[in-house]
Amino acid sequence: MQLEVDDMSNAGRLQGTNLIAGLLSVLVITAICFVLREAQQVILPLIIAWLLSYILGPVVTFMTRRRIPAGLAVSFVLLLIMGVGYLGGLFVIARIQVFRAAFPMYEDRVMVLLREITETWDLPFDPLVGIDWGGTLTGWMAGAGRWAVTFSMQLTMVIIYLIFLLLGKPYFNAKLRAAYNEKQAARIANVLGAISTQIGVYLSLQVLISAVTGVFVWLGLTWIGVDFAVTWGVLAFFLNFIPTVGSIVASIPPLLITFVQFESLWPLLGVGALLLTIQMSIGNFVAPKVLGERLNLSPVVVLLSLVFWGWLLGIVGALLSVPIASSIKIVCENFAPLRPISIMMGSGKLHYRAET
Repeated sequence: MQLEVDDMSNAGRLQGTNLIAGLLSVLVITAICFVLREAQQVILPLIIAWLLSYILGPVVTFMTRRRIPAGLAVSFVLLLIMGVGYLGGLFVIARIQVFRAAFPMYEDRVMVLLREITETWDLPFDPLVGIDWGGTLTGWMAGAGRWAVTFSMQLTMVIIYLIFLLLGKPYFNAKLRAAYNEKQAARIANVLGAISTQIGVYLSLQVLISAVTGVFVWLGLTWIGVDFAVTWGVLAFFLNFIPTVGSIVASIPPLLITFVQFESLWPLLGVGALLLTIQMSIGNFVAPKVLGERLNLSPVVVLLSLVFWGWLLGIVGALLSVPIASSIKIVCENFAPLRPISIMMGSGKLHYRAET
């Protein structure tokens, strides 16, 4: 009898301990989310630099193993990044100049369309009254200027963080072996290596899929005769990195331009059908088949990660949502108490095939 009482008492204490641990976990996660949201101006560049270090780190390690000094290897990588950024900046400037040259023509066309809509539908108000196109454009340009300044500051912080991370990358494994015993060091190295591999695979495949999407959009819009087809192809390339939402957002500008550019509705229907076909075929068949099998992430986890990190860190959070979710899954997979979380985050296809 006394033994049963002791067992019940121990079970009660164990449940109480688990409850306290669960509540503390909730409090810790809430505090971390609060810190991330409030300090995102500092933390976002660090997260981006951390992910880039997994991609660029092997290049620096490869060069240092060939007796090239770490500083020189990091300088080479940074010059490469700056060269790509410079070419991207030239492209953006060229696109802005093209838009500025075409703006008066589109302004006139929009005003004609609004007048036609007013007369056709016999609206009780004139939609053109009170619209200051010059002031609106000036406001947009001022906003773009502020965004460019903020982006430049964030990019500078990313580069600074990246320099320090890359400088320490070649010596990290040696420090692990010195700090832990051989078994623990190997385990940590395997986890970090798996994360690096998953992030590298995801970004490589995503770049390829996004590039194919952008090329198809560019060629299709050029064939229909939509203005700025190259711009919309590049926009589709970049926004395709944001799961689900990005492809929808990328379809809006070319549809609006087509509506304003052509007098007939047939080109608009053609552009809509073209973009829908591209996004449906690549987004619903190619990308899930290629990325899903490589990352082994549940679509629900991808969606929840997109919503959570997008809410917490904005557009950059949405871009990083899949690599972050994949990293969390890998970490949970390598620790026995967290392994059920990793299984639930997976697609479940392997376990389903094993049962059947």
